[in-house]
Amino acid sequence: MAAAYETISVEKRGAVDWLTLNRPDALNTINLRMVGELNDYFGKLYHDGSVRVVVMRGAGRAFCAGLDIKEHHGRDETPFGGGFGFQGYLADVYIKMRRCPQVIVSLVHGAACGGGFAFALASDIRLAGESARMNAAFIRIGLSSCDMGVSYFLPRLVGGSIAAELMLTGRFIHAQRALGVGLVAEVVPDNQLEEAARPWIDDLLHASPMGLRMTKEGLAMAIDASSLEAAMAIENRNQVMTSKSANFAEGMRAFIEKRDPRYQPE
Repeated sequence: MAAAYETISVEKRGAVDWLTLNRPDALNTINLRMVGELNDYFGKLYHDGSVRVVVMRGAGRAFCAGLDIKEHHGRDETPFGGGFGFQGYLADVYIKMRRCPQVIVSLVHGAACGGGFAFALASDIRLAGESARMNAAFIRIGLSSCDMGVSYFLPRLVGGSIAAELMLTGRFIHAQRALGVGLVAEVVPDNQLEEAARPWIDDLLHASPMGLRMTKEGLAMAIDASSLEAAMAIENRNQVMTSKSANFAEGMRAFIEKRDPRYQPE
């Protein structure tokens, strides 16, 4: 059973969790309770082999419009997050998103600003509704745009030049341009986002559980690898591990027999 949350909801559909940011009246802005619930959810995923894919989306008119400025401004107490109070507490969410072995698919519509933009960037695959508009909003309120992993994720996804443009100005990047620069994989009408996600989910679930986890991990490590040899060392380790699984034999049989594989939990 999914945990009882107030600011997010989790609907389990087989091996897929549909995670919805659920503060629609506030454009799903990030408040203290949401940070705690997201930390709890993504933290538990690391040891949850029953979940293979997470689809992350926002209720109402927006994906996530960033930090709830009104609540943040009036808060008296800050939680302990790696010694950095609220800053570190929120940062932990993005670290846990990257650390969890499940593939995260974000369905972005409406505003994805600041920390909401970072949610999309920390995902593995991004699909956009036609209304999607994303920006590094931090710089527009007197902060640095180097926040919540944006300075790490964005240059790796779109290159240094476009990252500098977006981060130094806080300008919005809209759906069609995001598609053109490879920031999102697909753009569809907002009301077709869930339908558009299904073929992606089917393809992801066609991989073995270990193969999917090892590919996410391998990609994360290779992007920062010091050399080709270092990246290949991770690849070799992952392939040896996956080849020892009974699901490898099942995958081979299914390919030869021209049928869908019937993978077992790993």
